Formats: sequence, C-alpha cells, structure tokens
Amino acid sequence: MRSTLCLGLAASASATVYFQESFADGWDSKWVTSGAKDAKELGEFKHVAPKLGSDDKGIKTGEDARFYQISAKMDSPINNKGKTLVVQYSVQHEQDLDCGGAYIKLLEDGLDQSKFGGDSEYKLMFGPDICGTGTRRTHAILSYDKKSTEGKLENFLHTKNIKVETDTAPHLYTMILKADDTYDVKIDGKSVQDGKISENWEMLHAKKIKDPAQSKPKDWVDDKMISDPEDKKPEGWDDIPKQLPDPEASKPDDWDDEDDGEWEAPMVDNKEYKGEFKAKQIENPAYKGEWEHPEIDNPDYKEDSELHARCENCNYVGFELWQVKAGTIFDDIFITDSEAEAEAEAKKFEEKVAAYKKAKEAADAEAKAKAEEEAAKKKVEDEKKKAEEDAKKEADADAKEDDEEDKKKDEKKDEL
Repeated sequence: MRSTLCLGLAASASATVYFQESFADGWDSKWVTSGAKDAKELGEFKHVAPKLGSDDKGIKTGEDARFYQISAKMDSPINNKGKTLVVQYSVQHEQDLDCGGAYIKLLEDGLDQSKFGGDSEYKLMFGPDICGTGTRRTHAILSYDKKSTEGKLENFLHTKNIKVETDTAPHLYTMILKADDTYDVKIDGKSVQDGKISENWEMLHAKKIKDPAQSKPKDWVDDKMISDPEDKKPEGWDDIPKQLPDPEASKPDDWDDEDDGEWEAPMVDNKEYKGEFKAKQIENPAYKGEWEHPEIDNPDYKEDSELHARCENCNYVGFELWQVKAGTIFDDIFITDSEAEAEAEAKKFEEKVAAYKKAKEAADAEAKAKAEEEAAKKKVEDEKKKAEEDAKKEADADAKEDDEEDKKKDEKKDEL
C-alpha cells in the first residue's frame, strides 16, 4: 500500500501542467481579446456562474451572432514529442445552441494575440461544433506540415464524426494524444473515440496507390449477365398494339357527325400487349469478374512515428468562435502531460454535474407544479365561465318565454 502511494506521489510530482484556468476573479488579466475583427462583430464574454447548480464561475458568450476571439499564454510551453498530451475543458450550452462552435485551440509561440483570428495557424483544435442537424460533431483537428511537398502546415480533420453533447448540461471534453501515436477522446470521463492517429487522420500519404502504368485491357469482359442468344422474339410480337379502341364504348345519342366530326371510341390499354421484347438474361461465359486496378507502393508515403507530437513549442491557448445564439459557458481548462492528473480534475467536475442535476430536477419539479397549478386554475375559471354562460342562456330563454306570454296576453286584449 505504501509503495503504491509513493508511486502515485512520484507520478504527480513529475507531471507537468502546462495550463490551468478556473476563471476565478481577475481571469481577464491574462486573457487577451483579439482586434482581428471589427469591434461591432465581436461578442463579449461574461464572467458568470451557471443558471442552475454550481456557483463556480466560467466565461459565457454574451451576444448573439458574434465572433469570440480570446487567447492566453500558457504557464509552460508544450513540446509533446515522446510524451502524452491531455487537453481538457468544460462546455455548457445554456442557450440550447442551434449554431455555433465551442472548440479550443493550441497555438505555437510567436502568435500576435492582438491579431488572433480564423487565419491564425494552430497545432490542435478540439471541441464541439453544432449547426442545425447537419453539423453535430466534436472536432479533433491536428495540424501537420510533412504531407505537403512545400512543407505547408495543413489542418486534418478526424475522418469519422465524433459524438457531441447537445443538451444544456455541463460536459467535460478530453482529448489525449499518446507517445505511441494513439489517441483517446472522452466526454464526461467516458471514451467516445480512440485508435491509431495514422488510421483516423489522413496526415500521411496512402501506402499504396493505383499503378498509373496499368489500365483495364480493352478485351476485358466485366458484364456478368448477357441476353440469351437462343431466346428469340416470337412472331407477331410487335403486331400487338399497346392500346385498343374501347369495345364497350358507344357513340353518344346526341353526337352529330357534321358538327362534332367523326366519332371515335376512346382508347384503352391492351391487356395482350407485352411491351418491348427483352431476351432473358443468362450468365456470361466470357465474364472475367470485376477488374481490379493493380496497386504499387506509393513513393510519396513516408512513415512517421511522431504523429502525436503536434506541439514543438505551443505557448498559447485560445477560443476563436462564431455563435448565432450566445450562452455557452467555458470553464475548467486543464492541459497537462498526465492522464492521472486530468482524471483527478475530472473527478472534481463530477461535483458540478451532480449540482446541476439536483438543481435541474428541482427546477423541473417546480415548473411541473406551477404548470399543474395554472392548469387547475384555468379549469376552475373555465368551469365558472361556462356556468355563467349557461345561466345567461337560461335567463335569456326565460325572458324570451315571458315576452311571448305577454305578447299573447296583449293580443287577447286587442281581440276583446
């Protein structure tokens, strides 16, 4: 037990936390708002606690249809060659986000924070992206400069859509790049996507390519079925008309050939008509199968055992977003080389989730009780209104009956 504890303390002591942000008071002293966009296009982050649950403050997008561009310098620059890299942070869409991003970026040293924007080169981009029903994914984008012949830095998306949470609860997003060139993406501590980096990002050229010197032979037969040459069209097949004059139709009695022209019976489909003749299909004896293009080794393919090493000197973290409807809260940023340290932070986050769930249940119960109370009140009001209407109808009917009796009495007086 003692040795296990010592090992745990040793691992914790050797871990590097590159950046941690809980957005306590004074958070804005280390975050820089970019001036890359016109001021009227930029939204402002609000320093607030969630509406439900925890009183722990984060930063919340505050204005609809705005860009949000802020960055901060890390506590320690990242070079993750041969190391694990963990990027973790929390996202809560209180506004029930319909269209907008909520992803985080890691950027190399040399960034001009005052000009940080969509054109700024980054090494990693990770987090939710939602727009309608067409775009619902957790982005996991890695930048790589060895595929381009010019050494240009290119951004590579994860080849499969990674699930994303779209409700209004707080969620913890974690991306782990490992030294063995594997990765893991977690949401709320549970893995939602993992595997080899080389198999899920097209950062490398294909190992094999189609041999450009080869092409399908002209005499290659790839028709699996052919028309039976023995199956001949029967005599008289084409003599059967598609339609016939309706034998049950007759010229109307009021038809006038001089005024209306010569009468012709309407046409109806011919039940004997079989359509265009098509010979039955048989297996082609000359069929060779589907032609497969021979492949050769791709001369452009170069193995790379350091696909995980996206940061040589990542020194900045930033949010560069567009949101149609504001209301997303960001918090709990934790960037480290230790999965154990990130998991310990994730445990703390569970308290925030529990507080939200408790508050949400209470709010839902209160809303339900209020709705039931209003429904009961409306029912009483409706019944009262109906009773008043019924009483008025009855009174009107009585009054009408009295008027009729009075009228009859007056008529009798007049007769006398």
